[in-house]
This record gives sequence, structure tokens and C-alpha cells, in this order.
Amino acid sequence: MSELVVVLDFGAQYVQLIARRVRELNVYCEIAPFYTSVDALLAKKPKGIILSGGPMSVYAEGAPKVDAKLFRAGVPVLGICYGMQLGCELLGGAVKGAPAREYGATKLTVTSAEKLFDGLPADLDVWNSHGDSVQSLSADFVPLAKTRNSPFAAVKHKSLPFYGVQFHPEVAHTPLGSEILSNFLYKICGCEGTWRVADFIEEQTAALRKEIGDRGVVCGLSGGVDSSVVALLLHRAIGKQLTCIFVDNGLLRKGEYEQVVQAFRDHFKINLRGVDAKKRFLDGLKGVTDPEEKRKRIGHMFIDVFQDEAKSLKGIEFLAQGTLYPDVIESVSSFGGPTAKIKSHHNVGGLPEKLGFKLIEPLRAMFKDEVRKLGAALGLPDAILWRQPFPGPGLAVRCLGEITEERLKTLRDADAIVTGEIEAAELSRGLWQYFAALLPVRSVGVMGDERTYQECIAIRCVTSSDGMTADWARLPHEVLARIANRIVNEVKGVNRAVYDVSSKPPGTIEWE
Repeated sequence: MSELVVVLDFGAQYVQLIARRVRELNVYCEIAPFYTSVDALLAKKPKGIILSGGPMSVYAEGAPKVDAKLFRAGVPVLGICYGMQLGCELLGGAVKGAPAREYGATKLTVTSAEKLFDGLPADLDVWNSHGDSVQSLSADFVPLAKTRNSPFAAVKHKSLPFYGVQFHPEVAHTPLGSEILSNFLYKICGCEGTWRVADFIEEQTAALRKEIGDRGVVCGLSGGVDSSVVALLLHRAIGKQLTCIFVDNGLLRKGEYEQVVQAFRDHFKINLRGVDAKKRFLDGLKGVTDPEEKRKRIGHMFIDVFQDEAKSLKGIEFLAQGTLYPDVIESVSSFGGPTAKIKSHHNVGGLPEKLGFKLIEPLRAMFKDEVRKLGAALGLPDAILWRQPFPGPGLAVRCLGEITEERLKTLRDADAIVTGEIEAAELSRGLWQYFAALLPVRSVGVMGDERTYQECIAIRCVTSSDGMTADWARLPHEVLARIANRIVNEVKGVNRAVYDVSSKPPGTIEWE
């Protein structure tokens, strides 16, 4: 690897967005926990280091810190939000609770470009999320920008290669954030931008061959782009040592089992075992309504099925999964940072302590759009490459409340209508996800001059670039009207359809 930038994780919810933006700028980036020693960091020979944001105050007891010698190591450092406050404090400044907090969109005025803002207008729209701010700087600092409530919204040290920004250049709500990061990478760190997705494929293939050797791997294949790319990477690396298992857990979408089996057996010629486990899963979920309990039970049952199937295979030592970083960051920080847990994912939090396999997750630090680039480079057909993201627990987390075969059929039929109409209207490429959720409520309606008391379908369509944040899609009203009309008329037991206009955050994309 010719050049590397390291992001130190202080627990920012969107720390991986920083790494993603850096990779988009063709510089390879890794995330390391904040407590990584300076010597260990320097051993990687990074071109630059970025300090992430974080949920704590730098002056609080137990707040995560770095050794101050990091700033004197000669490697350019960019502090973002908490990272800027920490750098300023360690280098002689003072950080306190701000008189007026800054959350959301803010106007930034650049007072001195100093490479970081080269080529950018003096007035910028930026996104903030902080209650603390740098109240004073040592004489060794130069202020670079300000906002109405923050006199030191961006700074530079006079003699050390440390820069800091109070706002978040990594989020889409800072429109010119990538340009600011680009200036740091190219004008301050001296990067050349040599990293490409193809490099990841070659590196992962070689790493998988080395790790696996002549042993066998079983891959949990769902047919979605994540597990499909994992399967193709493994097939490329170890060939016949790979066995894919596709489990029909009774929680799949309409016609999904047949489509996946046909695609992977016929198109890719991959050794695929289909397992009918519908009864096992539905019996295990009987009476369960809590979403966390659903996810955990499904996670355990998935592993049980893999273990049972693997007993008939020889030499299996590894279990491969299509876990992505958004799964990890919402479950627990995978890099040791103090990131808040939001919900369990079956790939992450639902694993029993004793797997019986060594775990392989080659996409664990990747975003969905990056995985699609990998899939395209590996020759994955568009039908799978652009297949709708589907949660590991399947329809269990879209069928709110009790899970029964009857309710699942209702949901499948409604979901097929949503999918069919979105794709017929040629809107699918502009959406991140679109699906139906069955709500655990009934409402009064009138059908055929008779009173009804039936269930409700929620329609969920969102736009996003990475799955970490999302906004509800402004679909044409005629498309929504057609979807709602078809659901109420064609899906038995449903008399009402509603459209979800919640963003993420504060909600999540899935309902559970």
C-alpha cells in the first residue's frame, strides 16, 4: 500500500463516513481505536492522521485522549469536532461548554485559507453537532474560520502540522466537505491518490488465500449484494473449498428462494446448498414481539442451521458473512471506540459465543456503495448488484408484532406491490430502499358498504448515499396513490396504507 491515512475513532457515530470520504478521494484509509500508541501508528507510515468526533467532552473524567507527542511526530493531523477540541486542549487551548450550542446547518466564514480552504469561497454552509467549543487558543495557533457562535470554528497550529475544524466535513450536509478533505489529503499531506477498488479485490483475495489455506469455508448466502460479493471473493480465492448455504427461513420476500438458487447455481456455478428451515424459524419466533429478541433468536438459529449443515461437510473451519460497517456501527464499535449501540444485527450481536467456526467478514469496513463497486468489478449482474437491501432477520423486522404465516403472506403480497410499482415507474435507481411493513394495529374502514376492522401497511421509501443517514423519498403522488390502491384492493386483511416520512436519524430505515 503506497499511501495510507488513519482515522482515530473517539466514538463518533459517523466515524466511518470520514474513512469513506477519504477512500472516495482515492486515498486508502483505515480506522484505529483512539488508544492506539503513537509508535504503532507511525509504524504504519501514514501520510496523515484524522481525529474523529465523539460523544464526550474533552474535559470530562475518563474522556478519550491521545498522547500529545502525536502532534510533534511530523505527520499532518486533522481534528474534527471532538478531535479539534482535543488537539487544541493538548496544545495549550481551553475547551468549555459553549454559551450557545450548534446543531445542524451553520454558516461558516473563512478568515484565512492556509491550504485547508484553498480554492473555496469565503462563506460556506457546514454541519455542526457540538455543545462544547474552543474558548481560547494559545499564541501558537492561527484562527482560520468562524461562525456566529464559534470564534474558532477552524484553526491551524503555527509550527506543528495540526489543523482542526469544529464542523463535520464528512457528512453530506456540508456540501463542500469533500473539497476540504481533499485539500488536507493533497495539499497538506501530499497524497497522490493511487488507491482503487480493484486494489481491495486483489488484497482481499490474497489475504483470504493466506488465512484459509487448504481448509473449507461455509458462506451464509442471502442473494443480496453483500453476501454475493463475499461469495464471489471467496470463490475467486479458494474455488471448490467454498460451500454456500442459502437458508429459506420463511422470512424471505416473494419468490426470493427460487431466484437466488437459480442465479448462483446456474450463473456462477458455485456450490450452493438450499436449506428449508421455515418451520424451525417460525416455531422459534412464535409469540415473540420484541424486535431485539427477534434479531437475537434469528441470529442463533442461523448459526445452528450452518452448524447442522456443516456436519455433513469435511474440513469446514470458517464461516463467512456479508457484514457491512453500518451493521457494525449500529451494534457496537468494532474498533474499540466508545460508540453508542443502537440495535443488534443478526450478523453481529446475534452470534453465540461458541460459533464452532472462525469468522470471516471481508466487507466489515465497507459501505454499500463501495460493495456495489466491488460487485461490478467482480462481474456481478445488475439484477443482483442493484437488488434491494434486505435485513438479515428478513421480514421478521418488517412484520411488527407477532409473526405468523398468515401475517407474513400479507406482508409479502404488499411488499411485492410496492417493489413492482416502484420499478415499473423506473424510480428504483434513485432510491436506497423501498419496501412495505406490516403494523401491529387495526383500523376501521369501509369496503363494499360494510365496516371493516383490518391491518395497516406502511410504505417505506428512502434516499441515501451510504445507509448511515437517510431521508424519505418524495415519490410522485400518482405512484403512491397506485401503490396504496392496489394494496387495499389486492391484499386480503388490509384496509389502510400509510407513507413513512421519517428521516434517519431520528428513525432508522427499518421499523425494527
